[in-house]
Amino acid sequence: MTTVLAPVAGAAVGLRAVPDPVFSEGLVGPGAAIEPAREPGEAVSPITGKIVKLHPHAFVVVGDDGRGVLVHLGIDTVQLKGEGFRLLVSEGDQVSAGQPVVVWNPLEIEAGGRSPVCPVVALDAVEGSVTTLAQGAVRAGDELFLWA
Repeated sequence: MTTVLAPVAGAAVGLRAVPDPVFSEGLVGPGAAIEPAREPGEAVSPITGKIVKLHPHAFVVVGDDGRGVLVHLGIDTVQLKGEGFRLLVSEGDQVSAGQPVVVWNPLEIEAGGRSPVCPVVALDAVEGSVTTLAQGAVRAGDELFLWA
């Protein structure tokens, strides 16, 4: 069982609420999303593991068990080419669950006409393996879902 933490503070919502079919239809995998608090903050690692992919707007952490979790900060934020994001770690770094990874500001994302919603996806997870989804208000580092 893997406990996946909320990478940002805000309101936990289902992936269906994400305005991008790649996430809302579960094409990347099951998980949850967070409608972030509209204030500058840090995105933290959802699990303990190694940063295997790191972009300013998204990162993947893989645990010792081989399970990977994708955190995507906003929708279409790749178009920002890193503007408005500050990396706190490097690709290949070992991180602890709850450790800050990226500094960002959801208000800036929204001001640019993009959704700041944050999908958190259990990569390559089988259907039905993600359970106990958080509902409502969460803080960064709170339990978001369980991956059986």
